[in-house]
Amino acid sequence: MITIFKTNIIEEEESRVRQFLNLFKEILKVDFDFEDRDNVLRIETVGNITSHVEIVLNSNGYFCKELL
Repeated sequence: MITIFKTNIIEEEESRVRQFLNLFKEILKVDFDFEDRDNVLRIETVGNITSHVEIVLNSNGYFCKELL
């Protein structure tokens, strides 16, 4: 499953955000697109963990919302 999120994450914060995402064993791949106006976070997962990703990142001071 591939999920795309709109975020306010900037390139300098990528490694810190990856630390949060490494907590999820369901995540297979993480990609950031900092050139996109939505600072896109794209994750490939085994299962739907969208709400969990949003909760973890939002509770740590980032804006993260799934793009539908």
